[in-house]
Amino acid sequence: MVDDDQEFADSLAEHMSGLGHSVKVAYDGQEGLDRFRTGAFHMVLTDLQMPGMDGIALLHEIKELDNRCVVVLITGFGTVESAVEAIKEGAYDFITKPVKLDQVDVVVNRALEKRHLVKQLDFFRGLTLAVIISVPLWLVLGIILASKIF
Repeated sequence: MVDDDQEFADSLAEHMSGLGHSVKVAYDGQEGLDRFRTGAFHMVLTDLQMPGMDGIALLHEIKELDNRCVVVLITGFGTVESAVEAIKEGAYDFITKPVKLDQVDVVVNRALEKRHLVKQLDFFRGLTLAVIISVPLWLVLGIILASKIF
């Protein structure tokens, strides 16, 4: 959770912790990026407008470090244009303030489910690649062994 409004950040983090999520809080973009670099995070909720590093800059930095991390932008200045821009830049979703906790819950659960599905997809892609590579090797090995036996 990254937001320069400490009261909001702490409140949302407390809510998410109450739902069983492990939450770390940062109060500006650079602090959020530093925490991200030293931890293993599946998701980042960040304010769009913060002094110093804003939410879009943080999004870019996070995606460079881990393109599978899900980033949700939160802002009090939400417009359709800013939401579309955030999604184009790689954000998973866009929430406007004042946030509705049930909306945040839905977005977070969907985002974490997406991350889980992407992780499973990566596993099966790797497994498929291993099978594609190993089948010709087994065929060659079979031919070699067959020629030695006969």
